[in-house]
Amino acid sequence: MACGTRLYSSSLSHALFPVLINQTALSTKLLRFNRLYSTARLFSSPNRTNLPLLTQAKRRYGFSTKEDPVASPADLRFERPLKIVEYPDPILRAKNKRIDTFDDNLKKLVDEMFDVMYKTDGIGLSAPQVGINVQLMVFNPVGERGGGEEIVLVNPRVNKCSNKMIPYEEGCLSFPGIHADVERPESVKIDARDINGARFSVSLSDLPARVFQHEFDHLQGILFFERMTDDVLDSIREQLEALEKKYEDKTGLQSPEKIEARKRRKAAVGFGKS
Repeated sequence: MACGTRLYSSSLSHALFPVLINQTALSTKLLRFNRLYSTARLFSSPNRTNLPLLTQAKRRYGFSTKEDPVASPADLRFERPLKIVEYPDPILRAKNKRIDTFDDNLKKLVDEMFDVMYKTDGIGLSAPQVGINVQLMVFNPVGERGGGEEIVLVNPRVNKCSNKMIPYEEGCLSFPGIHADVERPESVKIDARDINGARFSVSLSDLPARVFQHEFDHLQGILFFERMTDDVLDSIREQLEALEKKYEDKTGLQSPEKIEARKRRKAAVGFGKS
């Protein structure tokens, strides 16, 4: 974690953190976590045996196993500066396409995503959050340019997750000012591609698993309030309604979804499978 260069290889010697907006209140917890878990324990290769094992889920999770549509050059086209897409913009619910072209344009998009992430005090960001509906996410656990390591995951999939569910407070750049507890599996095993298209697998435990799951949900069109208990959801209902009104005032359009009229639909507990 000493260097601040972008991580384009599949060597993931770093740590991820779950809350996608820097929060002073969490600093003590994060520092404690850093002391307890080395990067060797947080990220493991399937060929290594001295690292933590994932518990096989009792039932197989996942969305459709059909091949996702491939992003065209037009799907990856963007204009600077990128801006954060806020709830309830329908872009956050749109289908995100698989990336098959690993070129300079993709690297430029990644650069721009990191730029907007830093400017908004984030430590993680998915492409649909900046209006690009493709399967791409970026992280920097330090959340500061020039510090830590920058992580890029393309076309990520989850093939295993633990049975143990852990609650923890999360925030989201697409939900400014909203923070609430979300339960997620304690550990996951993922497959992804790096910025050059190389495939790799990695196991994530505890907090690193959480930040990945939050961003992966965005790639599936799932928003973090859908994984909250009814009581927790009720505690942020007024804030969600305020964002809906903000959208209507800004666009002149009716909000595409209303938390007031909505019965909390149960989001799939599992994840996509490649």
